[in-house]
Amino acid sequence: MVEQLRMAFVGGGTMAEAILAGVLENGLTSSGSISVGEPIAARREYLKSQYDIEATEDNLTAIYKADVVVLAVKPQQLVHVMTELRGTIGTSQAVLSIVAGTDLESISEGLDHPTVIRAMPNTPAQIGLGITVWTAASSVSDEQRHMAMEVIRTLGLEIYVSDEKYMNMATALSASGPAYVFLFIEALVDAGVYLGLPRDMAQVLAMQTTIGSATLAQQSGKHPAVLRDMVTSPGGTTAEALLALEERGFRGILINAVVAAYEKAITLGERD
Repeated sequence: MVEQLRMAFVGGGTMAEAILAGVLENGLTSSGSISVGEPIAARREYLKSQYDIEATEDNLTAIYKADVVVLAVKPQQLVHVMTELRGTIGTSQAVLSIVAGTDLESISEGLDHPTVIRAMPNTPAQIGLGITVWTAASSVSDEQRHMAMEVIRTLGLEIYVSDEKYMNMATALSASGPAYVFLFIEALVDAGVYLGLPRDMAQVLAMQTTIGSATLAQQSGKHPAVLRDMVTSPGGTTAEALLALEERGFRGILINAVVAAYEKAITLGERD
């Protein structure tokens, strides 16, 4: 375990809070060793009252004593933040970026700092059930790599990749993926209501079906196609529903959506 890890967050949004809560809950550090740079006063007050951490509108003050600086801003804000922080991060400090689409080289150049780790968590990290794909620059030490892994594991599962090309792919699939799943659940609920089910009942049915199906797929080790076939009786209701989905291009629509997200991630990371 990393003892007395000093962490700073540049940006105090949802994912920053998920990491903050995760490291505190798992005992990686104490509230007195965490600082957050956040421009919105109401958000600063919330984080201070909820977690008893230091929160300031001055990013330079926030990062001053940190072992790891977490970049948790929107991609559109990154250039401004890197300009502000450029040349101020010490040689012993590691930068952990969760900014979508921006590669290690761009962050390193923007901050004039070589020790950069890049991670792409997703929103189920808020309840410790996330999946995070991450990578690190060659200048990151084994100790810093281990530190990053311990932080990331507080969010759920983690996958380290040595080839950074997988990061934007993971962004499109797993980081954006919860939105696809939520839309799927919403559509199932609406279908149940259309058929005449009370909305609260349709919602429970849709959510538990999604949770149970994903858990079965994970625990059984069977290919999703095998599990699908187990549900599908010849000439039955499921076969009829699957035909309707295939005729309307469900599989192709979902694949195209993930590809679109991947292409957007690449666009977000393009430099002038």
